[in-house]
Amino acid sequence: MAYLGEEIKKLGFGLMRLPQLEDGTIDLEQVKRMVDLFLSKGFTYFDTAWAYPGSEEAIRAALIERYPRDKFTLATKNAAWINCKTREDAIAQFETSLARTGAGYFDFYLLHNLGEMRTEFFERFKMWDFVFEKKREGLIKHVGFSFHSTPEELDEILTAHPEAEFVQLQINYADWENPAIQSRGCYEVARKHGKPIVIMEPIKGGTLATPPDEVKAVFNAANPEVSLASWAIRFAASLDGIIAVLSGMSTLDQMKDNVAYMENFVRLNESERATVEEARRVLASLPIIPCTTCDYCAKVCPQNIGISGSFTAYNILTLYRNKEFADNQYNWQVKMHGKNNAGECIKCGACEKVCPQHIKIRGELVKVAKAFGR
Repeated sequence: MAYLGEEIKKLGFGLMRLPQLEDGTIDLEQVKRMVDLFLSKGFTYFDTAWAYPGSEEAIRAALIERYPRDKFTLATKNAAWINCKTREDAIAQFETSLARTGAGYFDFYLLHNLGEMRTEFFERFKMWDFVFEKKREGLIKHVGFSFHSTPEELDEILTAHPEAEFVQLQINYADWENPAIQSRGCYEVARKHGKPIVIMEPIKGGTLATPPDEVKAVFNAANPEVSLASWAIRFAASLDGIIAVLSGMSTLDQMKDNVAYMENFVRLNESERATVEEARRVLASLPIIPCTTCDYCAKVCPQNIGISGSFTAYNILTLYRNKEFADNQYNWQVKMHGKNNAGECIKCGACEKVCPQHIKIRGELVKVAKAFGR
């Protein structure tokens, strides 16, 4: 099915986690092989961003300089909330992306990561006006935005900006009912507004490729021949109204696996949907801090500690045992939201008096501080 006049096979190549050499630079030769395989199987959607270090330059060398412009679809993003003090600073990101990629125009251009305090930057700098001006000039084909926040805030943004043509959301089976992410709620809001959806984080930063053993057992009992990542990608791709499902592939082997089951994509059948739901139920039943991110605790904390964000990161570490991913989540959920670290708790107990889940917050913050060293 075509969305926005584009016929796109559902797998998209997310360019945030490109393979690296030992010196930390992008492994351009491996990226070229990944690009070649991706295109050879009929896939066309590439997703990068101004804020992904080295990504726009890498895709210029691996894709744009090697293939005709009409053979691929390129998306990039504008993060007006990063180091922008003026409208000119924000606009400069668009010009930088054009120069870095050499693409000539962008098929999909996104205002990057709306939600919470970030939304205001795009309003203040009149970036909605800017991107539609560029669309009229032919430098952008389709305008949308990516989003990490609540269904309620997504509804507010889409109500204020019905001109948005699509929205990019974090959707995966683990976060479908997760109160910290609310994938299902955000998906339903986008559908209510009639917006087609690009899905990001379908494998939750790679963690669903190596889920807890209890979850692995569910999938292996149903079909031991397919990869664990394939269940996550196909869950996302089986939803209605999807333009593309982005997979942040970091190796050629990951690319080979993804294109193998997505080349001739088949939606999950009833039995497979039941398997994914069972896996989600098992994952949700595992012992973690039962925080629902209501943030009543944050309202009374005299130290401005990122309590719910700390617990989200700690739960990720508990479930997936992926320290690097958990550290990234801690930085995002705490530091980037202007909150203080768990180790700064003074154990006053004000938080515990207002917690609806009756969590022993002070003790849990000690565990968080020890796990993350702060």
